[in-house]
Amino acid sequence: MSLNKQLTEHMKEAMKEKDKTRLSVIRMLRAALQNEAINQGVDTLSEEDEIMILSRQVKQLNESIAEFKAANREDLVEKSEEELTILSQYMPAQLSDDELEEIVKQAIETTAASSKREFGKVMGAVMPQVKGKADGSRVQKLVQELLP
Repeated sequence: MSLNKQLTEHMKEAMKEKDKTRLSVIRMLRAALQNEAINQGVDTLSEEDEIMILSRQVKQLNESIAEFKAANREDLVEKSEEELTILSQYMPAQLSDDELEEIVKQAIETTAASSKREFGKVMGAVMPQVKGKADGSRVQKLVQELLP
């Protein structure tokens, strides 16, 4: 089932259950997907585009949570964390640390990177493989650790 159909079904369920937070998050996500489709001039987005938009939404929420924590706004932190939990249901399964480390090691080997100066080359090889399955900051930290 496509993400859009899944969101439509979940939106109907949220309406029936009167779950305002879930309904709000689903509507926000559907709007983001629809806006991207309009920007691209297509009727339906590819799965890769959908994952990219989901990742963007998750990243925005994580940044908001960090800002709310810095401002001591626990009420907004709770609300944003609840929204993040709902959004995470639609994300692909995240890679484990071991799986991610293996991908990074392969990329270092493939690119023949021998120093930290070749960080960009390794990141360029890793990111397309883990798009939506691992946060960029996790990948960045691991690449820096593993490069000699």
